[in-house]
Amino acid sequence: MRIGVEVGGTFTDLVAIDDSGIRVLKVPSTPQNPDEGAFNALLASEIPLETVQDLAHGSTVATNAVLERKGFLTAFVTTEGFRDVLALQRHGRSNIYDLKYRKPEPVVRRSDSFEVSERILGDGTILTPLDMDRVQASLIPALRDGSYQAVAICLLNAYVNPEHERRLRDCIARHLPDLNITLSSDITREFREYERASTTTLSAYVQPVMDRYISRFEQRLAEAGFKGRFSVMQSNGGKLPASAMRANAVTALLSGPAAGVMGAARQAARSGYENLITLDIGGTSTDVCVVIGGKPQLTNEFTIDGLPVRIPLLDINTVGAGGGSIIWVDDGGMLRVGPESAGASPGPACYARGGTRPTITDAHVVRGSILPEAFLGGRMQIDPALARQALQPIAERFGMSLEEAADSAIQLANANIVRAIQVISTQRGHDPRESVMVPYGGAGPLHAAQVARDLGIQTISVPPNSGVISAYGLLASDFIQFESLTRRARLDDKAPQVVREVFAEMRERAFARARDMQLGDALHLNFVADMRFVGQAFEVPVELPHEQLGSLTTEQLRELFGAMHQKLFFFGAHSDKPIEIVSFRLGLTAPLKELPVLAEPQGGSVAEREIDLYDGRAWHKARLLSRSAMRPGMTVPGPALLDDPTSTLLVPQGWSARRDAADNIILTMQEQ
Repeated sequence: MRIGVEVGGTFTDLVAIDDSGIRVLKVPSTPQNPDEGAFNALLASEIPLETVQDLAHGSTVATNAVLERKGFLTAFVTTEGFRDVLALQRHGRSNIYDLKYRKPEPVVRRSDSFEVSERILGDGTILTPLDMDRVQASLIPALRDGSYQAVAICLLNAYVNPEHERRLRDCIARHLPDLNITLSSDITREFREYERASTTTLSAYVQPVMDRYISRFEQRLAEAGFKGRFSVMQSNGGKLPASAMRANAVTALLSGPAAGVMGAARQAARSGYENLITLDIGGTSTDVCVVIGGKPQLTNEFTIDGLPVRIPLLDINTVGAGGGSIIWVDDGGMLRVGPESAGASPGPACYARGGTRPTITDAHVVRGSILPEAFLGGRMQIDPALARQALQPIAERFGMSLEEAADSAIQLANANIVRAIQVISTQRGHDPRESVMVPYGGAGPLHAAQVARDLGIQTISVPPNSGVISAYGLLASDFIQFESLTRRARLDDKAPQVVREVFAEMRERAFARARDMQLGDALHLNFVADMRFVGQAFEVPVELPHEQLGSLTTEQLRELFGAMHQKLFFFGAHSDKPIEIVSFRLGLTAPLKELPVLAEPQGGSVAEREIDLYDGRAWHKARLLSRSAMRPGMTVPGPALLDDPTSTLLVPQGWSARRDAADNIILTMQEQ
């Protein structure tokens, strides 16, 4: 038995797969104690934990700790003269026209930032040795008296030579053995001082949170008789053994959305689709990602609450447009949707839990695309009267009918989602019209057709049990570890040898970590060089086939870089400008021995009948039926609602739905 448990902002999802089939479950999340929601799902499943061989988990614990500033008191230690790097940040502004703009608040206060006397140059040579006498005389007492739970050490140029960071760590550990210590050279060995310092402090800030969370989880699992493998999802699309995550806490950011992307990519591949745009609409937000050739795209540029994180992670764009997003009117009299959400408590007005403000879920109830008897397979009661009551002030404000107001809010949410997809597709050199859309999450299949139409996408693949794909993705993800290293080199005759030497160095470290984590021997490697024209301030990721490094030439490197630069920026393929390599990234993957199969559950949750559905212009008769009632090869023309126990699929007029042999529902736009 294998189980995946994913804690979201509104619901906690569980997927259990064994030889007898698949079980899925959704229970309300408990935001104050996310591990309680996870164990509530395990208890509700009634699965004896002693029979479980593999338990994979994803949660928003690390993300919430940063957003809500609920991490532990952290100290920051850096080279003398650089104490203010976290406060100075970059000169760029996220909103250049905001006269009241304030820089993002670091997770470490200036009063908790300390300096040590040392200096390593950019080539790794030591200019000023680490003054251990001053460390013991001033830094150790300050850390002891400050009641810190964690310390982030980020010394200048330590990405080239980590000797001083390691000596400092050993000294602090001897005097303060209970202090969690995080080194920048262990987290991200890349240049750009502020980004490296920010990533290191964020990792140190959430490390005690993740450590205690994992410890509580492991203790409860042990008490319940669990003896299998416990793993935790990362933001790079892979998972790690729970024990290893204690030293890699920052990689847990965005782990839930990453699991969903992996689950969607795995399931769509069963239908032969490899170029995808994933669309995950949950209760609080929408997450979108581009998948090329079956591989989700990675990025090194990510911010959380305005603070940069410099690690490889899936290139996911998030907007505040989920089922619980609040519908409101701004000071200028314009209709708005999100980013504020009703969350799990009180939730949308129709949940009858005290919420009175209208949400996207309430809008779907009003226009007939969510039916009370079909919501979550009929297991959760909702009140349409409360949804109409919540939307009434919006309708009166704009002189619309309730249905028109509801549809307008949904169209506005769709427009926000379209813009989010364009950021990671057209602005990255990918044409969305060449992709298949894969919607999931509780509300993804409701919005997919309109979003796809606006982007020119002709085909949509909706997985079975689409409301719990993130939980399935936990089971379908490989074990993955990334390492990055800045090693600048001009693209000349010596460059191929530099590439080979760096690869050998990084491969040796990656294999050593894999042995420590007992990931097995069937390991796959992915090697990428970040390159740029000399003088540029940004890099282009260029994948280097490591099997061909032995015969790699300077001209081949130039051609690979030129092709990627041309794809992204429409020039560079034939340029003779000087080029340099800046950094390298090595990914190590321990693939699953067997991919779990996601199948359509048997037994319909609703009886087939005719319903009324509003399409933005008028009410129309539509067909309601369970997804499981569709036989493989069967086609249903729109308008129709296809229900399963975890979500509802809207098939608008002009689209048709067909169930294929992989149990995916394939929506295609009919010719006009």
